[in-house]
Amino acid sequence: MQVESREPEPPTGDGANIPIHVAFIMDGNGRWAQKRGLPRIAGHEVGVQCIQGVLETLGPLGVKFVTLYAFSTENWGRPQNEVDGIMDVFSEAISSQTKTLHEKNVRIVHVGRTENLNLDLKDGVTEAQRLTKDNTGITLNVAFDYGGRAEILEAVRRIIKDGINPDTIDEDLFSRYLFTAHSPDPDLIIRTGGEQRISNFLLWQSAYSEMYLTTTLWPDLESEELISVIQAFGSRRRRYGALNPEDQSPETQPSQD
Repeated sequence: MQVESREPEPPTGDGANIPIHVAFIMDGNGRWAQKRGLPRIAGHEVGVQCIQGVLETLGPLGVKFVTLYAFSTENWGRPQNEVDGIMDVFSEAISSQTKTLHEKNVRIVHVGRTENLNLDLKDGVTEAQRLTKDNTGITLNVAFDYGGRAEILEAVRRIIKDGINPDTIDEDLFSRYLFTAHSPDPDLIIRTGGEQRISNFLLWQSAYSEMYLTTTLWPDLESEELISVIQAFGSRRRRYGALNPEDQSPETQPSQD
């Protein structure tokens, strides 16, 4: 991602608003490398280098939370050499980038399970979270060994273990048992790479998320495209299942009396 250092312009227009939480399905690293005759792992190496550029673009616009779908529970089914390579890439990225992100007041949070991570990555994740836990800038959620269905099942198990009265369980309580309890639901989910599916990502949290699907591969995502997506979001009217006032029939419109 070639991010320029210029200050992004905020969204404009009627009803302009900023997504507080933007989540990414960062797809296309392997294909990016293959198109260039490189091993797939080279695409993942370039992909992690894009993260700081994304934060530098979104932060000045007012985005407070960014979630990256870095490695899914299904990704364990990839060839072992690629899985090992991805582990090494993220271990190195955490080691080399945490200090810089900390200096930029970024809070790093792991979203997902840790028991299957290798020791270097697990230790790196723990240290990154410890170092940045009190930072007050943008929150970077890294979803690694994450799956939406597994997250929901884990929440159910924890609720049962805690002996919660079933009659007291509502959406708010359930959300507090998810890996993302510290974050609001995503306002906007961006998927790179051309696929048109959610891929087991934030299944509970994405109920009312706006979606943006692009054929751009993750390493090729430019700041201009990202800014234009945020600007387009700013002009949308989110209805959460209700009608816009102008779409309501006279008999359903609230009385002015």
